Amino acid sequence: MLVKKQAFSAAAEKGYLLGYEQGLRDGACESLVRLIQPAAPIKHDVCILYIPQGFEAIDQGILEALRQSVREVHVADSKQMAEQASLIRPDWMLVLNGLHVFPENHLEQIDQIRAMGIQTAIWFADDPYVTEETITIAPRYDAVLTHELSTVQLYLDLGCRSVHYMPLAVHPGWFKPMRVEEKYRSDICFIGQAFWNRVELFDALAPYLAGKRVFIAGGLWDRMKNYSMLKPFIRMGWLPVEESIRYYNGAKIVINLHRTTEAGSDNRNTLNLPGRSINPRTYEIAACGTLQLTDQREDLPHYYRVGLELDTFKTAEELQSKMAYYLKHEDERRAMALRGLRRTLQEHTFTTRVQQLAAVLSW
Repeated sequence: MLVKKQAFSAAAEKGYLLGYEQGLRDGACESLVRLIQPAAPIKHDVCILYIPQGFEAIDQGILEALRQSVREVHVADSKQMAEQASLIRPDWMLVLNGLHVFPENHLEQIDQIRAMGIQTAIWFADDPYVTEETITIAPRYDAVLTHELSTVQLYLDLGCRSVHYMPLAVHPGWFKPMRVEEKYRSDICFIGQAFWNRVELFDALAPYLAGKRVFIAGGLWDRMKNYSMLKPFIRMGWLPVEESIRYYNGAKIVINLHRTTEAGSDNRNTLNLPGRSINPRTYEIAACGTLQLTDQREDLPHYYRVGLELDTFKTAEELQSKMAYYLKHEDERRAMALRGLRRTLQEHTFTTRVQQLAAVLSW
């Protein structure tokens, strides 16, 4: 009986401490979000026809920002771009990415729209992983925006006259701090496809992660040599955005590992352009008020202060060491995550980014 009471008491104390830590985090995030009230965006006197890619969180973030930032916004499916442009007669048509689900006559439609005197812009969100395709698309548009530094010169060399580096951002109406149920909580979380560089990393980390509370989601994870060791923690397949947000909020640490850019079965990048810029997941994790450990990209320091607003790693050994450290240092982990949240809300929302886009396109 005494052993049972002691076990119950230990479990209750552990539960209390976990609840206390979670409460501190939730309360601090709520206070910070209330404190940061962004200024109303400048309203530009233009009509925009927006063509979504189907990247739900990005499309909705851009659309919400456009509605705040321009006089008039319309949305059309890529199959009816030219038809809708002829009816609406927008000042600009803005296309996200222009890949995957776009019709075979995509570029013919762009030619028709430009012939109407309507300005066209494409914002590439998959660079540099599909440059075999984007090099045929970019020259057909009036303006090219890319979130990847390494492809700017590529499009200029193709003869594109208006090329702009335009990083992505986050939709703070979706990705935000929130209280979540126990089932969403973890020590360490990773959400994404198992590209080969990720397989290599998680194979190396598997013995360490097997002793932690872990959540991994995405496809192709059965490529791992140590798949059986981590299988209980892996949710195979696509994870809805709303679920990803909850898992980010419930994690103590979220790993962000950019996919490899090397040409091969996972990429269409025969030019082997490097990845110099950060992915949208960088902003999304930070916007949830959770500590992020990410691999290094060249322009990361332009957007976050490494060691203050998030932290980085180069090797599996360094990542394991930092995970062990931050799991033991709750206050330091929470403070860093809060600083990352503040920076994101102040500088990296789609409302801010669309204002920057409007400036470079002279809306």
